[in-house]
Amino acid sequence: VFTWFCTTIMAVEYDGGVVIGADSRTTTGTMSYLMMKPLSRKQMVLTVYTVPVGGMLVRQPVSVGGSGSTYIYGYMDSNYKPNMTKDQCLRLVSGALSLAMERDGSSGGVVRLAAISETGVDRQVILGNQLPKWSTA
Repeated sequence: VFTWFCTTIMAVEYDGGVVIGADSRTTTGTMSYLMMKPLSRKQMVLTVYTVPVGGMLVRQPVSVGGSGSTYIYGYMDSNYKPNMTKDQCLRLVSGALSLAMERDGSSGGVVRLAAISETGVDRQVILGNQLPKWSTA
């Protein structure tokens, strides 16, 4: 997963996999990596890594990037909890992306989500008129 400044993109680990999400203006640049490591022939571990501008590989359970990320760091710090379920992470990521899209003029459109686990990938698209609203205007 790659991102640059005119978008919002993120990855969040849940108990059993990773949810990745982005607005529909995703481009390329700063990197977030999703790594799959086999524990055995039947079990995989999905982990999130971030590569900040300086180039260091950092292992962390949450990675946010792009121009909209500056609007959601506090939201993620307050709302992410270890061992969240897939559904909790899907709600967290869609809420964070919609907040970023509302505040950042370079993020927008729809929210694209993918929940990745050892059993496969579940994809969702949330249209702009179905996203949570944060402002009262």
